[in-house]
Amino acid sequence: MLNIPIVTRNLLIINVLVFFASYVFGVIGIDFDNLFGLFYIGSSNFGVWQFLTSMFMHANIMHIATNMFMLWMFGSVIEHVWGPRKFLFYYIVCGIGGGLLQELAWYCMPFVMDTITVTRNGVSIDIPSVIYIQQTMAIGASGAVVGLLLAFGMLFPNERMFIIPIPVPIKAKWLVTGMIAIEIFSSFSPGSDIAHVVHVGGALTGFLLIMYWKRHPYSGYGNMSMHKGHQFFDRMKDSWEKHTGKVGTGGSNSSWGDSSQHNSTTQNSDWDYNAQKHREQEEIDRILDKIRKSGYDSLSKAEKQKLFDSSKK
Repeated sequence: MLNIPIVTRNLLIINVLVFFASYVFGVIGIDFDNLFGLFYIGSSNFGVWQFLTSMFMHANIMHIATNMFMLWMFGSVIEHVWGPRKFLFYYIVCGIGGGLLQELAWYCMPFVMDTITVTRNGVSIDIPSVIYIQQTMAIGASGAVVGLLLAFGMLFPNERMFIIPIPVPIKAKWLVTGMIAIEIFSSFSPGSDIAHVVHVGGALTGFLLIMYWKRHPYSGYGNMSMHKGHQFFDRMKDSWEKHTGKVGTGGSNSSWGDSSQHNSTTQNSDWDYNAQKHREQEEIDRILDKIRKSGYDSLSKAEKQKLFDSSKK
């Protein structure tokens, strides 16, 4: 837990604490789901705070375990890329965006279908849609977590990932595309225990937010520079390559970090030193921009070495 960045770590802790608190308070008759789960805006149980609080509610162990695993897996990388404030902003907005799309789906539901088929304990029941939307609710961090998955796919499109039970690695961009397509298809089958519309809403919100930041790089959180995150990601990549016996990105002959260059640099004037650091940072930014566009595997060995040496400073 100590190596997990601060916002991701705190989100994990809060989700787990709320999950256990819901069971403890349930024993004394306080239903957290009715208080903090997201209800239809026309329901008597609806509260505006539920757009936020529903993101920390989970139905069972499997539900929270899956979401927290994905939060840890993708959140750790994305937070290192963007920093804690931008990461938290993105996470919360994606979660709220998922909730808003779910509200829109509930609102439109009575206009497109008269009844909703719900399966409970193996028995299928047809419920009038106007009643269904009053009784159902959405809980879980899935909208925000799917937003993180989409961000990973857009930032590292060519990174290969192993997904059980598929025996071959899949590039992140294809994984994200396939998953979003499945969620969109599944969202046309209401009555499921899984809020597919929330997943689609989280991904859509994340996509729009990232595209806005790319087009407005100097507005608010729009800076898409990823040098801090890629220092973390490159170290993780290098560690994995060494563990699997591949040629790592690191080495003892550091082109930037050796003592002779350091001694030479310290003898330069402040202006020369700052100019050199600026040139080095421009080179790192160029390499990271190449990763963002084409993936880590597009780098040459020299570029990987530069990233690794820079991460050690």
